[in-house]
Amino acid sequence: MFKKFNSLEKAWIFYDIGNSAFTMMVSTLIPILFYALSNTGGLNETQYLANWSYAASVATIIVAVLGPVLGTISDNKGFKKPMFMTVLCIGVVGCISMGLIPNWFAYLVIFVITKVCYQASLVFYDSMLTDVTTEDRMDLVSSQGYAWGYIGSCIPFIIALLCYVAGDMLHIIPSRLGFALGFLVTGVWWFLVSVPLIKQYKQKYYVESGEEKILSSFKRLGHTLTHIYRNEKKIFYFLLAFFFYIDGVYTIITEAVAIGTALGLDQIGLLVVLLLTQVVAFVFATIFGKLSQKYESIKLIYVCIFGYFCVAIYALFMKSLWQFGVMAFIVGMFQGAIQALSRSYYAQIIPKDNSGEYFGLYDICGKGADFMGTMLIAITVTATNSVNIAVGTLGILFVIGFFILRKADSIKENH
Repeated sequence: MFKKFNSLEKAWIFYDIGNSAFTMMVSTLIPILFYALSNTGGLNETQYLANWSYAASVATIIVAVLGPVLGTISDNKGFKKPMFMTVLCIGVVGCISMGLIPNWFAYLVIFVITKVCYQASLVFYDSMLTDVTTEDRMDLVSSQGYAWGYIGSCIPFIIALLCYVAGDMLHIIPSRLGFALGFLVTGVWWFLVSVPLIKQYKQKYYVESGEEKILSSFKRLGHTLTHIYRNEKKIFYFLLAFFFYIDGVYTIITEAVAIGTALGLDQIGLLVVLLLTQVVAFVFATIFGKLSQKYESIKLIYVCIFGYFCVAIYALFMKSLWQFGVMAFIVGMFQGAIQALSRSYYAQIIPKDNSGEYFGLYDICGKGADFMGTMLIAITVTATNSVNIAVGTLGILFVIGFFILRKADSIKENH
């Protein structure tokens, strides 16, 4: 399958394989280790889910603020790769360190730092798409990035899972050593698979800002925000729609194991189900990538939004592990597709010279939106003491996103 791509496109896809290993940990073992630490610290299940959700919200707020600024600065000539490498290295170190933290609060602090660096790396990575391929191949390359990211992340995750089982279940090794080894493998994998992109990437599109590049970057950002609101209505309404519907997507991904754990479901069963979900996500991301060659990306995004709305409604009645498995399967069908198609569609409607700046705004509406979903769950579960109701309320976000996207679809492009 990789024969269809040139070496730079492959290197770009490989980073999705690398960072997805951390994404998988965020959805699986990271909340499980926090659950163990929170129990030791005297927190109950509701407090556990609330604190976890608040931490995830803090991380996304930070990225929402920093994302567009970092993206705008990275558009300067020669800035994008060094900035990418900096947050990548900090993120890798943070990931490895999380396996060694003994206190639940300190663990959440390191988690927030690591997740901020991970998400910041995606601001630069997503904006690289305009440099690594042509416009007519963006849907295909973007979809393959997500597809191979899902299947590739299974390799370090299986190793981490075996370490967890050997320590926490079979007691062959100390429990904390099992977690530490899992985080070490994930961090090393994340870095090594990123090396091809670091070696090959060159910033093709950039802006020249003179001496005071950082100051001029802030001025450009303000100008761009004003320009989009006044003159780029298609981009404006797409970002607004994306803010709502992707919020539900990222919240479900981030909270999956935490939700299952709070419902009292078997943790090993949850991990196995989510591992299988990665395979489903790989298959369907590939399918949607091929469908994008025949159908408009935005039409396929509509299908994905409807699928996620059904997931939110289904969650109201979810009680058992097999029901969680059904939900996970449906999520896997649309998870990679909605992210890949949104990314490539956006890349097609923005000016390429300012891709970092525009993807910084995209990150506000994407990763920043995750704040709204996780905070919604934290507040709802605290008020109602019902995990099912908390997840079900996410359905309204997909409805709002759907109708705003229709508005964006009705506007003709300026580019």
